[in-house]
Amino acid sequence: MSKVVAYAINQRDGIMAYTQDGRAAIDNNSAERSIRPIALGRKNYLFAGSKAGGERAAVLYTILGTAKLNDINPNQYLTVVLKRIGQHSINKVDELLPWNIDLSTPAQNEAI
Repeated sequence: MSKVVAYAINQRDGIMAYTQDGRAAIDNNSAERSIRPIALGRKNYLFAGSKAGGERAAVLYTILGTAKLNDINPNQYLTVVLKRIGQHSINKVDELLPWNIDLSTPAQNEAI
């Protein structure tokens, strides 16, 4: 019984995250809603080609994974961001983050 209690105490942070955030999966086996595939993929990309290339791939993988967690099609999200980023103010780049972006409103001079 002491092993069970010790395990529960060691998992407290994960349990609290699950109870406080409705997007968190109850286990790491529930595919789409789990953060585990994102974290594993990001870690795996650190070994892609060079360290710098791996870090860039990890950043991109994380951004696209975050889009999925925000119920946004990653392909659509990346397409919209790439169309908008050239004319977007650098001090407003947070507007392009997956939880802030409005994909239904085209930017100025953006073809639909």
